[in-house]
Amino acid sequence: MSLRPPASRRVLLVLLALLVLAGAAFLVWRAPRSDAGPSTPPAGASNTASAADPEQLRYPKGAAQLAMIRTDAMPRVPLPLAEPLSARLVYDEDATARIGVGFSGRIVALRVGPGDSVRAGQVLADIDSPDYGTARADLGKALADEKRKQLAAERGRELAPGDAIAHKDLEALEADHAQALEEVERARRRLQNMNPRGLRGEGQRPQLVSPMDGLVAERTATPALEVAPGMAAPLFVVTDPRRLWLMIDLPERLLGRIKLGSAVSVESDAYPGRRFAATVRQVGHAVDTNTRRVPVRAQLDNAGLELLPEMFVRAQLLQEDGSGVRVPNEALVNRGVHSYVFVEESPGAFRRRQVELLAQGSDTSYVREGLAGNERVVTAGALLLDAELTTRASERP
Repeated sequence: MSLRPPASRRVLLVLLALLVLAGAAFLVWRAPRSDAGPSTPPAGASNTASAADPEQLRYPKGAAQLAMIRTDAMPRVPLPLAEPLSARLVYDEDATARIGVGFSGRIVALRVGPGDSVRAGQVLADIDSPDYGTARADLGKALADEKRKQLAAERGRELAPGDAIAHKDLEALEADHAQALEEVERARRRLQNMNPRGLRGEGQRPQLVSPMDGLVAERTATPALEVAPGMAAPLFVVTDPRRLWLMIDLPERLLGRIKLGSAVSVESDAYPGRRFAATVRQVGHAVDTNTRRVPVRAQLDNAGLELLPEMFVRAQLLQEDGSGVRVPNEALVNRGVHSYVFVEESPGAFRRRQVELLAQGSDTSYVREGLAGNERVVTAGALLLDAELTTRASERP
C-alpha cells in the first residue's frame, strides 16, 4: 500500500508553505521600518513613523532604506534676478598676449607647443631675418657714430676756454652730436617696433620670447613658416588660464537691474551641480540690432582651471539683497499648491516640512520660507519618504 498522500493534499501543503514564506519575507522587510499596526515591536526597535508626530520618519542604523536616501547641506544664497541666461567664456584680454612679428623672416626652430606652460622671457621660436639683422646693424652703427661725435664735442668744450677752437666750430660739433643722438633713437625705435614685446638673439637670428607667465593657448607658427608684419593670425597666443571673461547677452528688460560689480553665478554642463562666481566689469552702451540684447562682460576666477575658453555656460544674475535656500527640484514633493522637502534632523530621522518657493527653474528652486539654511535636505529619495508617510497615514486606525 502506498503511503503517499493524495495529490490534492500535496498541493494544499505546498500552497501553505508558500504563504508562510511570503508572510515571513514581508515581516522581515517591514521590521526595520515600522511598528505601526496592532503588534508591539521588540525592545530597542526604531519606528518609521511616530504616532505623536505623523510628519517624521525614523530608520535604525543600517536600514536598507537609508541606502536609497542622500542628503546635502543647503546654505542660504543670493536670490536670482531672472532665469539663467546664455553666456560664453573667452580669454581675458587683459591677461592675454597675441604674439607676432614686425619684420620679414622664416621660422627656423620652435621651442614650445600648444598647451605648454611658459614663463616671462622664455623663448618661443627662433627666426632667421635679414631685415632684423639690418636693423640691428643700423643701431650698432648709430651708437658708434654717436660715441665718436660725443668725444669730439667734449674735446671742443675743453678747448673753448682758451680760444683754441672757434665758437662756431664748437656749435657745429655739438649739433653733430645732437643729430647722432637722434639717429640712435630712431634706430632703436625701429628695432623695437619690429617686436614691441621684446626679442633676444644676435645678428639676423632673433628669438621670439613670451612677455608673460601663462599657457600657450594657440600656435599657428610652423617650421619654416614665412613670417611678416600684418599676418592674419598671431604666431602664438599666451594667456593666463586662471582668468576668463564671461560674455553675457542681456535682455533689454534687465538693463536697469544690473550694474558694475553685480554678482553672477555660472553653471556648466561639464560640471553638473557646480557653480562658479563672476563679477560684472562692463555693460555695453548699445543694443545689438539683431538680437535686441546688450553685451555684458564679467570677470571669472578660474583658479581651479576647470573651465575653458569658448565654453557655453549659463549665467544667473544675483540680487544685491535678499537670500533664499537653493534646492534641486528632485528634493521637492508637490501636493496640490503646496511644496514640501524632507529635512534630516538626526541620523536616520527625517521630517517633512512645507516650504514656500520664491522661484522655480528647470533644475533648481529657491525657497523663501521653511528652511533656515545649512540644514541637511534629502536630495535623493524624497518621493520614497513621502510615499512611506502616506502609507503609514492610511494604516492608522
